[in-house]
Amino acid sequence: MYYGIGKYVSENSREGFWGKAAIETISRQLQAELPGLRGFSAANIKFMRQFYEIWSVDLKSLTAVSEISDTQSLTAVSEIDILQLVESDNAIEERFDLSMFVSLGFTHHMIIVRKVGPLTERLFYIHQAVINKWSKEILTARIDDDLYNHRGELAHNFIQTIPDNRQTLKTIGMFKDEYLLDFINVEELGERDKEDIDERVIEQEIVHNVKKFIMTFGRDFAFVGNQYKLEVFGVEHFPDLIFFNRELNALVIIELKKGAFKPSYLGQLCTYLRLADDQMRKPHENPSIGIVLCKSADKKYVEYVIQDYDKPMGVATYKTSDEMPEKLKRVLPGVEDLKKLL
Repeated sequence: MYYGIGKYVSENSREGFWGKAAIETISRQLQAELPGLRGFSAANIKFMRQFYEIWSVDLKSLTAVSEISDTQSLTAVSEIDILQLVESDNAIEERFDLSMFVSLGFTHHMIIVRKVGPLTERLFYIHQAVINKWSKEILTARIDDDLYNHRGELAHNFIQTIPDNRQTLKTIGMFKDEYLLDFINVEELGERDKEDIDERVIEQEIVHNVKKFIMTFGRDFAFVGNQYKLEVFGVEHFPDLIFFNRELNALVIIELKKGAFKPSYLGQLCTYLRLADDQMRKPHENPSIGIVLCKSADKKYVEYVIQDYDKPMGVATYKTSDEMPEKLKRVLPGVEDLKKLL
């Protein structure tokens, strides 16, 4: 309906005989004739026009593409194809699903159209918003985080270590190269120097805010435990965080590091993955996946040193709320001011 109204308004206001005040007049008349009618303010009607004008040509081409792609099979995918699918915008366009498009609420569409330009990015956020059931606040945050340009950029060895190509694609698409853990405010963790904030402090903040962490990290994650004891030959090991991902059907072990990436972290994580596969993994589950989450990492260096490990691992970085740009810090009220307002 909104698309149709947008088309009608566009055709008459852009090329027709309507004057500048026509939309405001129509809005007032609708609200006068239909008391209580919502969603037809002048601003919303103008957005319906914008919605139509942005999507009209694209929808025609996308529905044609989707009909062709439905007849194609992706059962045989090579390693080169996987890289192309992850990096190619055409892959997103070919996955277009009209039912998914129309199932997304119009408010969500408004956010995407206002904040996102290129077609492939719009399709990406529509797909993610639907499958992850994002609220409008989460959608806005993910767009502001520039999730689209962080997809598939995680430094990893998944292609070499996961034999099933479909599983490889799913795994690559599940993780980002950088995460904003904005619920962790290092400045509020005590009167200590920031250098003294160790991994355990950050880990506890994640555990206390595990719901927010899962929503940040991705979809279909279930929390298993932290500092989970794994023992072999009398030696005890304690992985920082363990999750289970339903879509990947695999345990995900996250090792937190407060500083820059070091190659030794991969050896430690590889040991945890072997123990988890031996002691925790169920017969029907896929091999466990490991993620090193550190403050900084050189992607090319990580890709160089990670290639000889036989366990699926990746390295991502994170930021906390204290790293907000100074320009934003000056504009936003402080924590105490916010508490008073609330």
